[in-house]
Order: sequence, then C-alpha cells, then structure tokens
Amino acid sequence: MQEIYDLIIIGSGPAGLSAAVYGMRAGLKLLVVEKNPMSGGQVLNTYEVDNYLGMPGFNGFDMGMKFREHADKLGTPFMEAEVTGIADGEIKTVCTTGGELRAKALILATGARHARLEVPGEEELSGMGVSYCATCDGAFFRGKTVAVVGGGDVALEDAIYLTRFCEKVYLVHRRDELRGAHVLQEQLKSLPAAEILYSHVVREIQGRDEVTGVLLEDLKSGAQRTLPLDGVFVAVGIRPETQLLEGLAACDEAGYALTGEDGATDVPGLYVAGDVRRKLLRQVVTAVADGANAVTAAAAWIGRNN
Repeated sequence: MQEIYDLIIIGSGPAGLSAAVYGMRAGLKLLVVEKNPMSGGQVLNTYEVDNYLGMPGFNGFDMGMKFREHADKLGTPFMEAEVTGIADGEIKTVCTTGGELRAKALILATGARHARLEVPGEEELSGMGVSYCATCDGAFFRGKTVAVVGGGDVALEDAIYLTRFCEKVYLVHRRDELRGAHVLQEQLKSLPAAEILYSHVVREIQGRDEVTGVLLEDLKSGAQRTLPLDGVFVAVGIRPETQLLEGLAACDEAGYALTGEDGATDVPGLYVAGDVRRKLLRQVVTAVADGANAVTAAAAWIGRNN
C-alpha cells in the first residue's frame, strides 16, 4: 500500500525549509520535494543579506546552507524530483519525475523566477553576457563595463555589488526616480564607478557570440543610441512559480496565490508560502514567517479533518 504523508512541502527555499523545521517539531510525517540539487532558493545567489534580524552582513549562500542544516538536524526527509502536477482530493496526489506521492495536506513553496526584458538579443545572448544573477556572474566582468536594468532593491544591490569588479556600471531605469530603498540609492550614487540613466529602456541587446552593447531609448525625447557594454544584468522583477495552482486555486492577475497570513488557499488542505503568495514584502524574513504560519495552519487542519 502506498505511503501517505501528513504533509508534502514542494520547494526548499527559506519558506519550505522553515515549514519543514516547524513541521518536524510538530511531529508531522512529512516530505520535502525539491527539483534542484541544492536547497536554499534565491538566497543562494545573494551576495549579502544585511536585513535579517540578528545576522547583519550574512552571506546569502551561507544562510541557505544554515537553513538546510537546521532541517537536516531534525531528520527532515528530502526527495530530489520535479513536481509535474498536483490533484485535490481527500488525499492529495503529487505527481513527480520520481513517481507519485500522496499526502493529507500540501504546502507549495516553489518561489519565483526572474522576469525577462523580452527584447531582441536577450535569449540569444543569455549566458554570453546576459545574466540574471550579479553575484553568480559578476566576477567574470572584472575591469569591464556593464549595465544593470531595473530600479528596485535587487537592481540597486546588483549595481552596488558590481562596482567591486567592474570599471563602469550603468543602472538603466525606465522611470525618472528609483523604487529601491533610500539607503541603497544613496550608496549607489556615492560610487564613482556607477552612473544612473533615468527614463531609459533597453530596446535591444547587441552582439553575436557575446554582448557588445545595448540599444537604449530615452523615453522623454524618443532618441535612441547604442551604449557599448560587455555585459547586461537584468533585475526587473520576478514571476511566481505557481503553474501547479492553475485551474486549482485562486491567483491574482500576476499569478500570485491569494491567501491570508495562514497561507491557506481556497482548496482545503492546500497551502502556499514565500514568494508565491500575494503580499507586501517578499524577502527572506517574510518567507520564513510564511513557512511557519502555513505549516501551523496545515497541522491544525490535519488534526480537524483526519
């Protein structure tokens, strides 16, 4: 007879690992399913996390490893596989590349992916000068000229980080003011290697086997010009990985799951945590809180219905 878990957690970023820790401490029979070889989610690609309470200036990769270590110490079982579908029922079914799983409740903590510019040259030059992770690829551009596209916290952090390696860093933003934290704005503006191009958009990424520049448009004048570059770092937002919820649970127009603080969807026994949920702030601290809230709500639901 196939094993039935109390809870299956899909994803092992900060939200999923937090849910695992709280679930193991609650005595739940659970399983964490992760498609990537390494747990930690997006924080693994963050050079420095400076706003997690009590851990200022902590390296993002190290933080992700610490989170996984905590879950491992509690004996959390993990399975490396990609989830291809989920089905509702008295017992939930989770279809994976490693076989079919069953559980009384599910927590979706699949995070988000980087949004793209959707301009000519972006896909063709991805990995050849186009990057979505400054901390992963910044060192390859030592002494070179690059652009970061975006105006939020991630774009500002990326631009600041890249000034450590690059001779020149442009920040290209479509609006006439930045959206990121004021402290980050002031830090970037103080760096001699950085230059902010307000009210500009990238219309094309140029190059053949490597990036040679971008075609910029000034949104105020309509004028276009080519800006010679060695690399382009895209930081224009994220898209939630909520494909598994399509046709199953309510999401907003952007694809974020509609839930309260408990992470409960409109499907009984199905919860979400982390960047997949619609909320004001998407950072490690809120992801960890989401995981704790979702597993607490799930445990209570299991207790009432099984």
